[in-house]
Amino acid sequence: MKRTLFLLSLLFMGVGAFARQGMWTAQKATAWYKTEPWMRGCNFQPSSAINQLEMFQGDTFDRQTIDKELGWAEGLGLNTMRVFLHHVAWTSDKTGFKKRLNDYLAISTRHGIKTMFVFFDDCWNDEYHAGKQPAPKTGVHNSGWVRDPGTVIRNNADSLKMLESYVKDILTTFKNDKRIVMWDLYNEPGNSQYVDKSLALLKSIFSWAREVNPSQPLTSGVWNYSPAFDNLNKYQLENSDIITYHHYGYVDFHQEKIRELRKYNRPIVCTEYMARRNGSLFQTVMPMLKQENVGAINWGFVSGKTNTIYAWDTPRPDGKEPELWFHDIFRKDGSVFSGNEIKAIKSLTGKK
Repeated sequence: MKRTLFLLSLLFMGVGAFARQGMWTAQKATAWYKTEPWMRGCNFQPSSAINQLEMFQGDTFDRQTIDKELGWAEGLGLNTMRVFLHHVAWTSDKTGFKKRLNDYLAISTRHGIKTMFVFFDDCWNDEYHAGKQPAPKTGVHNSGWVRDPGTVIRNNADSLKMLESYVKDILTTFKNDKRIVMWDLYNEPGNSQYVDKSLALLKSIFSWAREVNPSQPLTSGVWNYSPAFDNLNKYQLENSDIITYHHYGYVDFHQEKIRELRKYNRPIVCTEYMARRNGSLFQTVMPMLKQENVGAINWGFVSGKTNTIYAWDTPRPDGKEPELWFHDIFRKDGSVFSGNEIKAIKSLTGKK
């Protein structure tokens, strides 16, 4: 038993060392960031899709809604969208999935928007399936969002080979695509009470990605700052070309987190913020991020099937629109939650 544990520890150490091979130097990352405009945008899910699968499966890929809503983003002066993928969209239709990714990128590029694709995700529902997706649960935040890969697959050696093939295929296909600004390899590793159980998969996906060596930078954002996440945070921060992070708190605490992350001497992008109930607001956080030259990617854009106008832990069984939206900017008809927010965003992006 001791010998087995020793060999496993050597294996994981080796994976970590391999992941850092090919990692961008701080100088290269800084030089690259200077060539990019200040990143500002949203985590984008079209209002017609409840989750990653409904967004990208053939029967429900909604070009018209994507085009319309990214047009609204262009009108706000946004230039970056963070978009989640799912391996089931690939295993069920590899060729079609990659074509739809290309179609999405063509639409976004017409609106002056680059994309940050996200591979794995430890958040929300553990079970998923190809085909028709569930209807939203009334008043429940992200009721149909699904993890990737979830508990069963991550503990299966054969499934890990499949995940490796998936990640490498997508990265190889788009490794030199200038429409993609960055690859976010793993969203919130350790969420759903996995904690360090996600570390091996995190190391694996960095290793797979480094083997492909795409022209775009690689990252995985820190999000939980409690001591239980020290191992995950250390690995993410020491292996990401560009430092990314999440922060849904008040602007003063948010700025303090940025000061802590400065010690890595790399460009910084906030890939999730803006939860009105928590005091994380466009009017206060977004100006600070611009002043700090930190990318600003908020959660949510158009209120739709994801139900993210409702708070994480506060369902509304009657489905009534809350007076204070949690996330999101627009309604499906193009009207906005707050005209003052729109003015604040446009003042920062230079849009009239």
